[in-house]
Amino acid sequence: MPGMEVVVSGEPLTIEEVVAVAKGEAKARPGPGLDERMTPARGVVERAVSEDRVVYGITTGFGALATTRIDPSEASRLQVNLLRSHAAGVGDPLPDEVVRAMLLLRARTLAQGHSGVRPVVVRRLLEMLEADVLPIVPGYGSVGASGDLAPFAHLALPLIGEGEVRLEGRVLPAAAALSQVGLEPLTLEAKEGLSLLNGTEGMAAMLCLAVSRMERLAAVADLATALSIEALMGSARPFRPEIHRLRPHPGQKKSAERIARLIEGSEIGASHSDDFTHAVQDAYSLRCAPQVHGAVLDTIDHARRVVETELGSVVDNPIVFPDTGEVLSAGNFHGQPLAFAADFLTIAATELGSISERRTDRILDPDRSSGLPAFLSSRPGLNSGYMLAQYTAAALVAENRVLSHPASVESIPTSGLQEDHVSMGWGAARKLGEVVDNTTRVLAVEMVCAAQGVELRAPLRPAPATGRAIEIIRSVVPPLAEDRPVSFDIEAVTGLIENGAFDELL
Repeated sequence: MPGMEVVVSGEPLTIEEVVAVAKGEAKARPGPGLDERMTPARGVVERAVSEDRVVYGITTGFGALATTRIDPSEASRLQVNLLRSHAAGVGDPLPDEVVRAMLLLRARTLAQGHSGVRPVVVRRLLEMLEADVLPIVPGYGSVGASGDLAPFAHLALPLIGEGEVRLEGRVLPAAAALSQVGLEPLTLEAKEGLSLLNGTEGMAAMLCLAVSRMERLAAVADLATALSIEALMGSARPFRPEIHRLRPHPGQKKSAERIARLIEGSEIGASHSDDFTHAVQDAYSLRCAPQVHGAVLDTIDHARRVVETELGSVVDNPIVFPDTGEVLSAGNFHGQPLAFAADFLTIAATELGSISERRTDRILDPDRSSGLPAFLSSRPGLNSGYMLAQYTAAALVAENRVLSHPASVESIPTSGLQEDHVSMGWGAARKLGEVVDNTTRVLAVEMVCAAQGVELRAPLRPAPATGRAIEIIRSVVPPLAEDRPVSFDIEAVTGLIENGAFDELL
């Protein structure tokens, strides 16, 4: 999407817009009418301060300190102290694309006009994004209720010239980086620090990226299956449409249609299509692929709906209602919907890898591969072929199964039991990213092995689509004639998957 522009006006964004900005493929700018949309709520906050009203986070402390009154003269200092005290994250920094998405989504939330911050805060977030001044945000520290507090404190500190950022590949003090790109630190006013912290946009950012990756990965899994069917002399019959009309889950139908299309015109398949003594029943990992992959597709669709709802929601606290002048403390920052979606998507990604590893193992086993040499080696014994590639896939699947334990049921109370139930959505979204990484490599292993297996069926030719997939694989991985380190093969095909090299076939 080079040249794409995303307008931040407070209206909902799409997952595709978020991903494009996160990857640096699109620019974000403030929309027209931003001041008019945000000014009424700002007026409500300013009146609350001038009237010395008791309003959470404006004239009180935070969390368990909500009953502690703050003098209106210290409203600005309160917001700065909030950012400093909440910047308690630890661990390796988040990837740049996640930070970009967080900046964008934080700006969108504040632009809705229910947070009571000045328009300059939204503009400054977008100016940092435009200049690619990316706050260093540690990966651990959020429990996913009251929002992603610690990560957002690290995201927000650079606005006031504190904390660290990455600029042009270097980590710099925020004040120095702002000066380098011609920006002045902001002086926060009442409620602005709190509004920079409250919300679910951290876990939402990670989910946007994960949903986008999983949509591609599920399609690639169908392609990997098609290659494996040909390598294993499998049957095309389980993918016939009349079968799937009898169990009309949308994802199952879509997966079956795609696999059938990918193997259409295969000489390998045609060589035994009328032989009902051959493969009367293929293994589940082949003939049940649409049922498994389809369930994954339906889970991705569910996660997409949850995220799209969040991308148009007010998730701040307290929420300002300009029409009535009320400032209401509630719980829209609680990440439970996103936590559930992330955990469910993690399970789906794990299963996508689990069934893929079973197909790989079958291709490599001479007792179950319909005549392929052991481990696809030209001289089994002297050479081990792709034996260890399956070990790698098995190790990744095993790790995914551990990571599939749901984070969303692991609430740990915080803030002196004021926040006595939390979503753990941040942790759910973080480990989802790891599982998607692992599953991408598991599918890469299958594609490397299946391509070799299909070629060993010569002179029979594969289907046009799978033949093209093998050409793409062979552009980075040569056929395995003699033993060599196969990690390079796996990582090379992983790169092809992640960069969309197979998208033309899907």
